[in-house]
Amino acid sequence: MASPLLPLLVLLLGGCCCSIAHGADAQRYLVVAPSSLKPSETCSGPKVSPSKNGATLPLTHRHGPCSPSISKEKPSLEETLRRDQHRAAYIHAKVSGNGTKEALQQSAVTITTSPGFSLGTAEYVVTVGVGTPAMSQVVSIDTGSDVSWVQCAPCPVRSCYSQKDMLFDPAKSSTYAAFSCGSTQCAQLGGEGNGCLNSQCQYMVRYADNSNTTGTYGSDTLTLTSSDVVKSFQFGCSHRAAGFVGQMDGLMGLGGDAESLVSQTAATYGKAFSYCLPRPSSSAGFLTLGAAGGAAGFARTPMARFRNTPTFYGVFPQAITVAGAQLDVPASVFSGASIVDSGTVITRLPPTAYRALRAAFRKEMKAYPSAAPAGNLLDTCFDFSGFSTITVPKIALTFSRGAVMDLDISGILYGSCLAFTAMGQDGDTGILGNVQQRTFEVLYDVGGGSVGFRPGAC
Repeated sequence: MASPLLPLLVLLLGGCCCSIAHGADAQRYLVVAPSSLKPSETCSGPKVSPSKNGATLPLTHRHGPCSPSISKEKPSLEETLRRDQHRAAYIHAKVSGNGTKEALQQSAVTITTSPGFSLGTAEYVVTVGVGTPAMSQVVSIDTGSDVSWVQCAPCPVRSCYSQKDMLFDPAKSSTYAAFSCGSTQCAQLGGEGNGCLNSQCQYMVRYADNSNTTGTYGSDTLTLTSSDVVKSFQFGCSHRAAGFVGQMDGLMGLGGDAESLVSQTAATYGKAFSYCLPRPSSSAGFLTLGAAGGAAGFARTPMARFRNTPTFYGVFPQAITVAGAQLDVPASVFSGASIVDSGTVITRLPPTAYRALRAAFRKEMKAYPSAAPAGNLLDTCFDFSGFSTITVPKIALTFSRGAVMDLDISGILYGSCLAFTAMGQDGDTGILGNVQQRTFEVLYDVGGGSVGFRPGAC
């Protein structure tokens, strides 16, 4: 005679199995409403957690609801991706071609020119004060640039582009000083030096699409927060700018060379910084200088540096996981480092890795109709119309020493498309774009030689 407890035991085990299966699905998939992928139209204010040992500033997308820019006009998806191609091609040529003029010229030839930033596609901005008294300036942050600059008065008619704030006037600042042509700071500019004018050092920064800024290289007081002030900050005073779009007042270089904000403030903040780039449905993130030593909760991986291009910071990819299954990609495919870049939008993978990711993702998304490719760059797009929710496979990126990024939904889909593409050849240098970085606090511990990722930070 069967035990009366057996049916109950079977029932309990069955319920347990269902619960386990449900939990396993939750580890492999994200269920979201398609509307959550769209940008928010309302600013709910910045989410800023001040650093105990550093300076923290609110950071916003320049076309987001909290943007300080007057213009809310947004570029089309096609235009954004076109500019992104400029930046990626330039960075790839500069690293793989060792920064030679021939390599950079070749990158410009292979990409159709369009107006707007190339290396300066930087989409995220902070507000700082320049001069004494401090004049508010909205600047794009860019880990792919070293020389910082703002537009300055006087500026001949049609030589400066339209911006939100008044032009910074060095004549009205009691702490501004232009560098002499024979100064160490002027010599430090190297290829971005532009000769001498009226005994003052001149600079020129030219980007891949021929957008450029020229002017006088000098120093002044930089106000980050009410309690964080950088004296004698070196930057370009731009008196002529061509090819730029948007309402930004200038650019803040966060690269690894001597002219960047990070290098200039190393004695104060320990040559470390982090940022959190918000998802489209969020309002704001933050930029923090310093505090790497006390940073907790980060998955850390060794930082790659590039001998001939000290501007860039990189990491070493090892694997990609889709819906809990690691892709079958040979280790040699990932033998090149990936540059972690705040300005490149879409992550670039070696071709073999991208094809494997695309195949696995398409298989998991077969319930949704395919849509036309976006801008000839994103080739895996879907039609979510008519769906109240969608089930998307989780994607995780693994880097050396086991550091893992479990991507946010906004780091998997760009609009309705898979937010990855291929670049170069297997083993080449890749790029970790800002879409994949969304909601993570990304820590660049330059002094400690590591990059860290902390999820859910904004």
